[in-house]
Amino acid sequence: MNLIDLVEKNEVKEDRDHFKVGDTIEVHVIIREGDKERIQVFKGNVISRRGSGAKKMFTVRKISFGVGIERIFPLYSKSIKKIKVLKKGKVRRSKLYYLRSLKGKAASIKESR
Repeated sequence: MNLIDLVEKNEVKEDRDHFKVGDTIEVHVIIREGDKERIQVFKGNVISRRGSGAKKMFTVRKISFGVGIERIFPLYSKSIKKIKVLKKGKVRRSKLYYLRSLKGKAASIKESR
């Protein structure tokens, strides 16, 4: 093991890795404004996951007032308070970038049982 692997091993938290692409999740993010802190919830569908080790990232997409918003989060960031899975999605792809061109009911993901 090299030095980078040793540093990354300390950063990895096992409780964050319980969702997959297609799931609907809530990401509770700590927002710092001056000397104040608050928690902002970003709710949407996971459309991609990438990376390995402590550098894992995931992309969440939501529709807000008819406009698609995507946000990329580092999985093991200190600014993420908690990740809550609301629905498990049934998908057949590892990247759901095709949802960007769909609207309304066509952009919904089936729920797995």
